[in-house]
Amino acid sequence: MIIVRVELHSAVTHKVTEIARMRIANIGGTRRLGHYFAETYRGRSAEALSEGTRQRSGTIRDYPRLSIHVWHLVARALMAMKYAGSAELEQPTDLLDIINGAVPGQRTP
Repeated sequence: MIIVRVELHSAVTHKVTEIARMRIANIGGTRRLGHYFAETYRGRSAEALSEGTRQRSGTIRDYPRLSIHVWHLVARALMAMKYAGSAELEQPTDLLDIINGAVPGQRTP
């Protein structure tokens, strides 16, 4: 199981606050290609996130677990849960648009 935590480190108060959490669980596959189930939890604090109320979930199939970095699995999990990907490409500030050559603030046809 992989747990991904997002923490906000305040430059003003120096307080560290967990603001998001995702769990990625291995659900099968082969040694080379893995299948995973991912879910994110509702909340903006460690206490709320620890309640385990599912916000979104998705499945990743045939992930080449031995040949690419785990960050690709995290990215695929986010896309499987519709945090990024084709549904988000119309937003001009989306990172995927910038990578694909779009100019922030301009819509592409």
